[in-house]
Amino acid sequence: MRFIKNIVLGLLTLTVFNSYGQEKKVTHDFELELGLEYRYFLDEGQFNGQKQHFPSFSIQPEYAIDWNGGEESINAVGFFRLDVDDPRTHWDIRELYYQKSKNNWEFNVGLKKVYWGVIESNHLVDIINQTDAVESFDGEQKLGQPMAQFVLTTNKIGTFNFFYLPYHRKRTFSGEKGRFRFPVVLDKDDIGYESDAEEWHQDFAFRWSHYFGAFDVGLSHFYGTGREPLFTFNNTGNINAFYPIINQSGLDLQVTHNAFLWKLESIYRSADAQDFFALAAGVEFTFSNIDGNGLDIGLLGEYLYDERDELALNALQNDVFFGSRIAFNDTQDTSILFGGIADLDNSSKIFSVEASRRFGSNWTAEIEARIFSNIHESEFILSNFRDDSFFRLSISRFF
Repeated sequence: MRFIKNIVLGLLTLTVFNSYGQEKKVTHDFELELGLEYRYFLDEGQFNGQKQHFPSFSIQPEYAIDWNGGEESINAVGFFRLDVDDPRTHWDIRELYYQKSKNNWEFNVGLKKVYWGVIESNHLVDIINQTDAVESFDGEQKLGQPMAQFVLTTNKIGTFNFFYLPYHRKRTFSGEKGRFRFPVVLDKDDIGYESDAEEWHQDFAFRWSHYFGAFDVGLSHFYGTGREPLFTFNNTGNINAFYPIINQSGLDLQVTHNAFLWKLESIYRSADAQDFFALAAGVEFTFSNIDGNGLDIGLLGEYLYDERDELALNALQNDVFFGSRIAFNDTQDTSILFGGIADLDNSSKIFSVEASRRFGSNWTAEIEARIFSNIHESEFILSNFRDDSFFRLSISRFF
């Protein structure tokens, strides 16, 4: 964490230095989100010590300052959660970076979040940031990643992103009281590295993206310490894990044709301990403005394949996803997403519902439910979560 503190101090110094004597207008923007969350697990835990009721409280401040006509800025997003499960009580600097943009280029340095991908149910190519595994089951929440990023945008040959990633952040796992855990509680500090440089292995990444008519395409490559630990087993059945050095090449593609979106994500990852290929492909069809008042209903179907079989951390090795996205496009920004994932090799299924709605101008409510059904014992990951069906309610106040 000393590295993160040094970044914070450096960016604050840079802010003062650049703001001092600036003749052009300096603008500030501050927002604060306070959240109350309650998660209820329908069944008693599979392992000793697990609880069913998890009330929690979160704070997320956001601050931005820009100057020099908007060409320079510093952006900051913090996060803190207080929870019953000790490892889920955590804080993070989601973002704290300096940005310089001019004409067709942009430079960022600090902690930042970067998202790649087009698939709804699985984000294969999204590798820059570490997953905040205690914050969400589906991997949507990410930790801030220390980086230097250079972006070059051209009209004819596309956008080029170059990343230098000097520091690796470990994934946090649930504690003894928490859910979505293994029989043995995993302490992130007990998970080592393949590289002797450990978290200081110098990583690099590149992505090129462009559009050709209806086609939006991205090609990426990552070299460095993987964001997922690799699990192995010794002769007594105990779990060993470490972060391997990997090369990952990725493709993401989206084709827009009338009301259809055709989507594809594919990766090939190589490492001394494991090479594999994974793919996710799907289609989304949207019925627009059904009632004449802006109601949109989208139908989604996706196929998910991963050569790692049951050892895939996302447990999506030969599965199909079907779902529907409903957007009311009203003043309350009401939306609903529901669907299910079915394993084509056995009986395992996961059903999910996510919905959100704004109340007034400062309140937002969200609900989420996930049901694990007929989880097969051969599923290495999911078999540990078969009793972890849950309902979540969160209410947020914005200032």
